[in-house]
Amino acid sequence: MRLEHCSIRGRLALFTGVVVGLLCILFSTVLLLTINKAATRNLTQEVTAVGELTAYYVDRGELVNPLPPIPQNLIRPVQVVDPQGKVVAATRDLQNQPAMAHFTPTPPHRVASAVVCHSVFTAGRCHIVVAQQVFHDGDWTVYSAAPTIPFYLYPGVLALLITGTVIFTIAVAYGARHTVTRSLKPVDAIRAQLDHIQSTDLGRRVPVPAAEDEIHRLARSVNQTLDRLEDVLEQQRRFCSDASHELRTPITAIRTQMEDARLAPDDVDLPKLCDAVLPSVERLQSIASGLLTLTRLDAGVPCERQTLDLAGLVAAELKNHRPNKKVVRHLATGVTVSGDRLRLGQLIGNLVQNAQRHAASTITITVRRADGDPRFPGEAAELEVSDDGAGVAAGQRERVFQPFARLDTARSRSMGGTGLGLPIARRIAESHGGTLTIQDSPHGARFVVHLPLSP
Repeated sequence: MRLEHCSIRGRLALFTGVVVGLLCILFSTVLLLTINKAATRNLTQEVTAVGELTAYYVDRGELVNPLPPIPQNLIRPVQVVDPQGKVVAATRDLQNQPAMAHFTPTPPHRVASAVVCHSVFTAGRCHIVVAQQVFHDGDWTVYSAAPTIPFYLYPGVLALLITGTVIFTIAVAYGARHTVTRSLKPVDAIRAQLDHIQSTDLGRRVPVPAAEDEIHRLARSVNQTLDRLEDVLEQQRRFCSDASHELRTPITAIRTQMEDARLAPDDVDLPKLCDAVLPSVERLQSIASGLLTLTRLDAGVPCERQTLDLAGLVAAELKNHRPNKKVVRHLATGVTVSGDRLRLGQLIGNLVQNAQRHAASTITITVRRADGDPRFPGEAAELEVSDDGAGVAAGQRERVFQPFARLDTARSRSMGGTGLGLPIARRIAESHGGTLTIQDSPHGARFVVHLPLSP
């Protein structure tokens, strides 16, 4: 089974087991080597003591062959070599054997040790050999030896360490898996709840654990995402409903007029029929064009930017629209922005048309530099379009920027709007890094646009 197909619990348990197992092996190895080193040192001292006792006999001239067993059961292989290099005495296990070693202590030292491996020793094992020099009518050498200690000391010690390592590793891995399983229970609950959430039932939320940990924050983020998703879907449903209603009105009017003409074709005055149908067609075209513009703005379609004088752009749009209400202008020169001329022109035109529909008599347009929106460091370009109409209630100011939003009768669709002008205007402002808001005004509505100044 491939590792990526394992669960998080399995992978973490495996990783923990491998790490703990390696650490246990490392610890056991260091422990064995440390104990082996100490045991080897003690064994060397013991072998040296055996050789010293034999050297004492050599020094006193009491040497016999074979060498007698050393008291206290310290039975170790011992050889005595005379100054000519001949073995003159040895323990019974080394009788008639060549010298077990050929090294001698280096002056001024009288004792030296080494590990020797050859066939002199009966078991064929390596031995620790200690050489001691004794002066008795020349330099005599006493060799004493003992088998080296395996690195694992004794088989029982090695078996104990291996068994302990395996048991401890399994226990830690199991504990890690159990801990992770308990920690991931809230995640399983979140997943189970998400599996039951359908697009038609977005009111359900995932459980939030009481502990202030990463899973708590994950659950909160999931619930916040579900809140946003529910809001988006609700806006989408409302948009589809409103769009269907807006499209149904002109389509119904066209259908009615065409059916009447079909029932009495001889009585149809074609020019009058065209004049009657054309407003509904124009409204359909306006709605379709507005929806296409909204789609492009929401998709973030890039635009060609150029440096524009905001006052000049406002003046040009006023010439194109020619509002039938009195227009008061306060257009400061030198207020330049970077943006798309057509889109910014559409923004201004939509605001002017909206003001024209709802103004009682006067529209006021102001262009200036202002501190304005806190999003902009320093000054920003400000465009203000206000009217002296009924205004917009404070609680409904954000609703007017929703497509096809319907407020009270004072700002109803019967006044000629499609319900897309203000949403398009806000999208254009935001696509240029700016804002469009409705601010307080003593009379009517006051729409304020803030745009970054051109560097």
